[in-house]
Amino acid sequence: MESLNLLALIWVAVFVANILARKTKLTPVLWFLALGALMVNTGIMPVESDHFISGLATLGIIFIMFALGFEENTKNFISSIKKSWGIAFFGAVAPFLAAYLVADYFWQDTSIALMCALTMTATAVSLTMVSLKSLGLHKSAAAKRIMTSAVLDDIASLALVAIIVPIASGQGPVNILSVVLITGKAIAFFVVVSILGAGLFPHKVKGWLRHVPLIRTFGIRHLLAFGRHSTLTVLLLALLVGLLAHEFGFHPAIGAYMAGLILKEEYFGRKDAKGSYADTRRIVDNVAFSWIGPVFFVELGSKIIFDWAILASVIPHISLMLGSVFLAQVLSASIAARFTSGMNWQGSILVGLGMLGRAELAFVVIDIAYVQNSILNTEAFYTLMLTAFILNILVPVTITLWKPYYAVVNPQKQRKKA
Repeated sequence: MESLNLLALIWVAVFVANILARKTKLTPVLWFLALGALMVNTGIMPVESDHFISGLATLGIIFIMFALGFEENTKNFISSIKKSWGIAFFGAVAPFLAAYLVADYFWQDTSIALMCALTMTATAVSLTMVSLKSLGLHKSAAAKRIMTSAVLDDIASLALVAIIVPIASGQGPVNILSVVLITGKAIAFFVVVSILGAGLFPHKVKGWLRHVPLIRTFGIRHLLAFGRHSTLTVLLLALLVGLLAHEFGFHPAIGAYMAGLILKEEYFGRKDAKGSYADTRRIVDNVAFSWIGPVFFVELGSKIIFDWAILASVIPHISLMLGSVFLAQVLSASIAARFTSGMNWQGSILVGLGMLGRAELAFVVIDIAYVQNSILNTEAFYTLMLTAFILNILVPVTITLWKPYYAVVNPQKQRKKA
């Protein structure tokens, strides 16, 4: 019953967060994080994560990413890679170097500096995309660039984890074989997903797959024809592809997004029937953004536990780290979006602001470095946790403040550029 009591408490916080968001005109994500931090530091929520809530939070981020991918178009994602490579590259290198230099300045320890740099590299794509969705910007050209760049950054960050952690922990030199293996897994995963989207899902199978038994006869449309069970079908698909992504070494949310990406409206039944695309999407959105998805953000906020004495001593560290990463991330991603992606300055700055978040992978790296390998000292741990938390807060705040300037751009022109 304790887990259910905690779930009830989180759902109350979600309800309150939505009211506060409506009153303040800010995205609910900000309030989910804030209330999670408030409850854990006032003793309302336990410091140690409940296994049931942690599992539900993981499921929530999987459903959030699936819902976002479900609204996207596969061709748009693939074509966006060509225009997003510069954002992904420069938008990762700049904050990596900024965090490294700040950490090296304060602690003069290469291992700590490397782990701080790695923590500040990967973008919290889910936080940004939910923030953009709440403002009606999730289908904009900037959102496509952010999503694609963040996925590419996550893949690169996984390779960096394999390289940097053994160096920082003193376990041994760079293992080239492990880097090659991760790269191969990344390629293999996207090949598998591409085969699903191009070969197995369409009702009319093309190419050599026409000669494969069952596949040549049955497609995803047959499964979705069950009507009221179409929601179960697509959520099961999201979970399975998420588990597949996990086996390949990625966060399951990336797999869930790819699962949503390869689903098309044409695979569903009549538009006015139960189990139609519109009906299924409404239910998926409700699950992802109303009652399971928000658990992830409240749980994430509860990771911020304050020790006021230590916090006071690291204020200079947090201030410099925050300012350096903020400027490096926004400037590098914005300039890259302008000159390698061909966006105007309004959209380019929105991309830079959208790349500020640090969540899932950042906290995984912090756990590896502080809990599992004792690479980080206490001061570095607090600096990274608070910097990541403030950067997460700045995502919805800055995007909301910048929206009026971005809205000046002709939406038709933005869609054509996308």
